[in-house]
Amino acid sequence: MNKLNAFMQKKYDMKSFTHTPETKELPNTSTETIKGKRFYVTEQGEKYPSITTVLSERNKEGLVRWRESVGHAVANNIMHTGAKRGTAVHTLVENYLDNKELSKQDVLPLALFTLLKPSLDNINSIRIQEGSLYSNKWKIAGRVDCIADYDGVLSVIDFKTSRQEKKEEWVENYFIQGSAYCEMYEEWFGTPISQIVILIVTEDGAVQIFKKDKSSYLPLLQPAIDEFYQVFNNR
Repeated sequence: MNKLNAFMQKKYDMKSFTHTPETKELPNTSTETIKGKRFYVTEQGEKYPSITTVLSERNKEGLVRWRESVGHAVANNIMHTGAKRGTAVHTLVENYLDNKELSKQDVLPLALFTLLKPSLDNINSIRIQEGSLYSNKWKIAGRVDCIADYDGVLSVIDFKTSRQEKKEEWVENYFIQGSAYCEMYEEWFGTPISQIVILIVTEDGAVQIFKKDKSSYLPLLQPAIDEFYQVFNNR
């Protein structure tokens, strides 16, 4: 605890990030729940499902098996705890990248942020933080964590927390989601992005950095959208 408090007091350790937002404003969207699923409503009144919602239907059998193996009560508790942990760490990351004082959080989120900080320091020239985007081409929408340079390359960057390290094949949906944000950004701003960066910090002390090219995962996007609507339309 004392080490974490000392870290918080070291203002000279805190990097100053450059923000270079696009001159064009982000799209003005609202959200609506339809059949229990999250949709974004565009300025033209189009309703596009959240990319997170779309991908939640993909390979769902594994999640169902896990819930059955641990029991629904335990699964719900793990997911609730994970969501709370993720929100707290996201808040710290957002404040840090915005060059603001870090908000007060419990020991675990602070510890996870401390582990993640060296990777965050590879970010600069921030275009978007927590911004909503959509694609008329793909008819999907979502809220991206960050679009900025990572190691000098314009990237879609997503921040994740986990109880333990993830195998790459377990997080394919993250790469598909990042590919979707690349497409949304290019469609809205006219600037192409190919690199996806997924930063995962775990409770067992690991930081995983996945760098991917959208071209490897974009072919998986339309089948995921089709699978979502097949389930959605039959509800």
